[in-house]
Amino acid sequence: MNGSALLQLAAATAIFVAAASTAKAWAVDPGWFKLMVTMVLYTAGNLLMLRLIRLLGMATAFSLSSVIQLVAVNGVAILAFGETIGLVKGLGLGMAVLAVALITLGPRFTG
Repeated sequence: MNGSALLQLAAATAIFVAAASTAKAWAVDPGWFKLMVTMVLYTAGNLLMLRLIRLLGMATAFSLSSVIQLVAVNGVAILAFGETIGLVKGLGLGMAVLAVALITLGPRFTG
C-alpha cells in the first residue's frame, strides 16, 4: 500500500468516525441538522472508499477500512460516550484485527 492510499484510508476513517459520532448525537437528541451532517459525512466517506477500491481492490479496501473503523468507533464510544465493552465483545474486536492482519499480510507469506 502506498502513501496516498494510506492517507486516503486515514481520511476515510476520520470521516466515518465523525459520522458515527454525529449519528450517536442524533440518536440521543434528534434534529434535522444532526441528521443532515451525518448523511453528508457518510456520503463523503463512501466517495473516498470508491477511490480506495480502485487503488487497493475491493477485498483489501473494505477489510482494512471496516476493522480500522470498528476499533476507532469503539474507542470513541468508550471514551466520548461512556459505553463499555464486555469480554466477548473485546475478544471479537481482537479477532477482527487478527482477521484483517491475515487478509492483508497473508498473501506475502504464502506467495
